[in-house]
Amino acid sequence: MSDGSSTSGGSLITVTPNPAVDVTYRLPHAKWGEVNRVQTVLRRAGGKGVNVARVLGQLGFAVEASGFLGGSNGAALSRLLEGSLVSQHWVPIALETRCTTVVTDDVSTTLLNEPGPEVSSADWRRLTADVAARSRPGDVVILSGSCPPGTSAADVREFVQSVRASGAVIVVDTSGPLLTTAADAGADLLKPNHHELREVTGTDDVIRGAEALIARGARVVAVSRGAQGIVVVAGRGPQVRAWQAAPVEVVQGNPTGAGDAAVAAFALALRRVAQGASLEVVLPVELGRAVALSAAAVLAPVAGVVDLPAYERFLKDVKVEEVNVVS
Repeated sequence: MSDGSSTSGGSLITVTPNPAVDVTYRLPHAKWGEVNRVQTVLRRAGGKGVNVARVLGQLGFAVEASGFLGGSNGAALSRLLEGSLVSQHWVPIALETRCTTVVTDDVSTTLLNEPGPEVSSADWRRLTADVAARSRPGDVVILSGSCPPGTSAADVREFVQSVRASGAVIVVDTSGPLLTTAADAGADLLKPNHHELREVTGTDDVIRGAEALIARGARVVAVSRGAQGIVVVAGRGPQVRAWQAAPVEVVQGNPTGAGDAAVAAFALALRRVAQGASLEVVLPVELGRAVALSAAAVLAPVAGVVDLPAYERFLKDVKVEEVNVVS
């Protein structure tokens, strides 16, 4: 199934500063503090940007994965991505790429995330120069996931500004102080969840929180809220507009890749805008896609995959509503 041509339009480049080899243990019921017998073990290339790339590839779009990669784990991650629609253009580092462990049973999912290798500002300058040199007007760059130890606000600011200076547009999905750094640098779209938004803005009102990031310099803010769906806010002052949508079915499964699936949809939205489409026309349409993809990702056994039949079913039923924003 393909949502569009893999070659038409600008390039899609995902950047995962802190990728990982994801190891998923599946068992009927996890008993912490006891011996557990694992039913299945899955090993996949992981990290939020890699997950975004996998979803885009599954939808039929050519996409490139970039970021820092090092050591035997890095080599294993690269091998795990071979044979997919995801091409690779990593920046090598000396230290070992991390592993993450997911324990999932019939009730819940537990993640054990390693911090990752320490990087320097020199490493970030190499990554920034590499991605900016390969970015062109009409391209979409997606900076997604946590940043490894050693990353500074200046590193992220320079990355965002350099990508924008190339003429490409940039989506940023991160958290903490680096989320506001990306806003200050003029990111075209930020995708926090409601907890991450509250952390940096101090408000539970997602529209007000999104407006605060837009006031700092972001163009669009999309806030994921779990089963409550997603709210998208664009524009400033009297021109601000907001839309919301939620899945029509309550889905149970593995939620770890839901946000990444939504980011894939918003990257496609910005690509359409870069090609000349109206932001106000594109955002509601792609918001429906983002919600449907997120729900379909929960039904998939691992992050970076969506249940395509479920996605097509959800997409037909998702209702997108404009929110009345009170100034």
